[in-house]
Amino acid sequence: MNKFEPESRRASGGQPLTDAQARELSPSLREVIDLSDAPPLAPESPLSQGEVRTILLSLMLTMFLAALDQTIVATALPTIGRQFHDVANLSWIITAYLLASTAVAPVFGTLSDIYGRKAMIIVSLSLFIAGSVVCALAPNMTVLILARGLQGLGGGGIMPLVQTIISDVVTPRERGQYQAYFSGVWVSAGIGGPILGGVFAEHLHWSMIFWINVPLALLGLGLLLPRMARIPVFHRMRKVDWLGGVLLMASAVLFTLLLTWGGTRFAWLSTPALAMMGVTVLLALAFVWHALRTAEPFLPLPLLAGRVVPFGILAGGCAVGAMVGLTVHLPIYYLGVYQLSASEAGLALIPLVAVSVLGAATAGRTMATVKRYKRVAIAGTGMAVLTGLVMMLATPLPLWALLSVLSVFAFGLGTTFPVSVVSIQNAVAKPQVGTVTGAMNFFRALMASFAVAAMTTILLIALGTELSGGVEQADAFHNVAAGDMVAAFRYVFAGAVALVSVSFLCMVLMEERTLAGPAKPPMEMAE
Repeated sequence: MNKFEPESRRASGGQPLTDAQARELSPSLREVIDLSDAPPLAPESPLSQGEVRTILLSLMLTMFLAALDQTIVATALPTIGRQFHDVANLSWIITAYLLASTAVAPVFGTLSDIYGRKAMIIVSLSLFIAGSVVCALAPNMTVLILARGLQGLGGGGIMPLVQTIISDVVTPRERGQYQAYFSGVWVSAGIGGPILGGVFAEHLHWSMIFWINVPLALLGLGLLLPRMARIPVFHRMRKVDWLGGVLLMASAVLFTLLLTWGGTRFAWLSTPALAMMGVTVLLALAFVWHALRTAEPFLPLPLLAGRVVPFGILAGGCAVGAMVGLTVHLPIYYLGVYQLSASEAGLALIPLVAVSVLGAATAGRTMATVKRYKRVAIAGTGMAVLTGLVMMLATPLPLWALLSVLSVFAFGLGTTFPVSVVSIQNAVAKPQVGTVTGAMNFFRALMASFAVAAMTTILLIALGTELSGGVEQADAFHNVAAGDMVAAFRYVFAGAVALVSVSFLCMVLMEERTLAGPAKPPMEMAE
């Protein structure tokens, strides 16, 4: 028996699994290579309904923190720039967090499969708290940017860890039912973050946007940690492939920087851009070469093969890319075509970001009750493709009509999220759920950055300007003729249609495997 085997054979409360359960959960001590070997069923959780409810509430609070810090800083940037007398480097407050959080998503996912969920959620939230405190106390812009990177290291682990712990608590068939709650948390943070950040910066002090993280994170840990001992343990101790992790993170950081700077700070075909592209490709090839020659690589490439995982990752990534890309650029369209104010343009985003929650909730509840759960995502993405074509071909529509079409588009897009996540986690062995969840979040973040960069480049070319996208660039678009804006956004909408079409195709091609667990009515989160 390998000295590490007891870790993979231990269930909640330290009770060992039976030999049959151990063989089902982990057929061998090595990584699962053939995804068909992944177990179709997981052992029933020993948690009571009340314990599951408390764990999910603490996870929702933890996810709220990660989502909030992606948006709450935006409205406080002008105040921060004035205090530190440094406007040129303000964008790095956002970029530092983005780079760090994107790079470490697969790291935390993999390490949770090695050292366990409890250890990694403590590390992730501790880094997040430490980064928040240093941000709040930062005496200058340089320290603030470095602290935002530290905060991103913690925040980047929160999402994959939350999704992985959920998979340990509830079965795949039941899991989709809770998507509406977590999607609602994400949307609430996305909408409320800028408002809260503005209130803090205007009426209190900008440092409050970081201080607020400390009690909330401690509350989340206080609710979660006492119950972590009751959650089934599926991780397996093994040697960590640090070289593979470093290669993957380095390529991700450079690629994200390229997408952030390309087309705005320097031209795509300029020498710096081509150099960054070349180094990114070399690092990625080095990672693949190393992974193929390592007994237990950081991210096993065969794990990303098969009939489920690659299609689920690509479907979810393209859906996220379409949503984030439109969320960033639609305010420009509202300002230039409908002459809305910046605040009105923000409110007009609600149909896109909020209605997607209804689509996710519908798909999640459908997954819990029907065998052919994939059909709801196929129908949803197909509907999103059709409404995207309407936006592309019929623009400019009256504002009420555009918001109506956009709502249908968002509803269809939302069905992709629970189906892709649950299908991916259902297709691999339990000791690998953290690894594949981290990889999924990693590729989603890269796809979101790619979509934003691609749509920004489309606007740059179509409008013949050096502007970058975003509400913060609103004043610069007042001089663009409405007709030119409409013509440019036909191509932006076409880009969104292309992304959603890929999601639709992937959902059609993805294998529909039986979901583990019984079909049950959704649990009420309230007492």
